[in-house]
Amino acid sequence: MVARFMEIMQERRIKANELANLSGVTPSSVYSMLDPHRREVTVNLVKKLCDGLDIPLGLFFSAPIFDELEQEIR
Repeated sequence: MVARFMEIMQERRIKANELANLSGVTPSSVYSMLDPHRREVTVNLVKKLCDGLDIPLGLFFSAPIFDELEQEIR
């Protein structure tokens, strides 16, 4: 999910602070998600970020990056 948000941020040329402002979340929430040592991502945060970016959840998750993930349970 983090890679997808980073992809969108790059496409739209926005920084983490701007994403936070658009989404009504604290910048620390976005930075916690982006920090590779923390990666604190909740469904609630994903929904708020998608709302701020004006992207439906279905469109967010329909990106090719999710099709390439390996199955966790075999």
